[in-house]
Amino acid sequence: MEKITIYNLDAKEKEVIDKPKVFNVRPRKDLVLKANEAFQSRNKQAQGRDPRAGLRNTAEGWGTGHGLSRAPRLKGSGYPTARNVGRVPFAKGGRIAHPIKAEKQLEKKINKKTRRLAVVSAISASGDRYWVEKRGHVIKDVPEIPLVVDDKFQTIKKTEGIYSLLCDFGLKDELLKVKKGKKIRPGRGKTRGRKYKTKKGILIVIKDDFGIVKASRNIPGTDIVKIENLSIENLAPGGNPGRMILWTQSAFKELNNYEAMV
Repeated sequence: MEKITIYNLDAKEKEVIDKPKVFNVRPRKDLVLKANEAFQSRNKQAQGRDPRAGLRNTAEGWGTGHGLSRAPRLKGSGYPTARNVGRVPFAKGGRIAHPIKAEKQLEKKINKKTRRLAVVSAISASGDRYWVEKRGHVIKDVPEIPLVVDDKFQTIKKTEGIYSLLCDFGLKDELLKVKKGKKIRPGRGKTRGRKYKTKKGILIVIKDDFGIVKASRNIPGTDIVKIENLSIENLAPGGNPGRMILWTQSAFKELNNYEAMV
């Protein structure tokens, strides 16, 4: 069985453990894409129009014999819009011809086994240097993939400490690449609270939070998640597997529970 090295906070080897079987699975990008599409569909907000929009009036056709079209006209007299055409799509204030309907089913479904296999594929891809480099991460100086660090890493409460440790593991070029990759978004999104676009960088997977979550949130592109909350969105943003992941030792041991899915 293959072995994986655990590193301490000095970026030196601490111990060697067995590599979980989940990393022996051949990554399936098609399943990852399918699962990611289903996951993102849950975040879509339904759009639609009021079914009674443009129909809250008294418009009714007069029939023939008035020298006017048979279009429905508002009833009454003595007010400016009396006898104006209403209700129909070509009338001012009338209904829309083919409105967007809120009943449309936006959420896409996926089989449980397919979703689980997609998660396993994404984890397996993150442990393969070929897939991680293919995704665009700069990892030429990283000592080992997957990268596992001692649980004391979870107790760091300063952003400076996390940043320096990531640099010690050879991820300085990756952090700089993400920082320089911050771009202004094209289009109207600039005025709607999403002016900048930032690349996805390193994912940190932990078992317990002793202050590291708050300390790591100011590092550009870096995400942190507990092992029980691990999802396809974290592992393969945009449906592209092979994300650079830094595991804590206790979180890495939890991957043995994924063997039942293999």
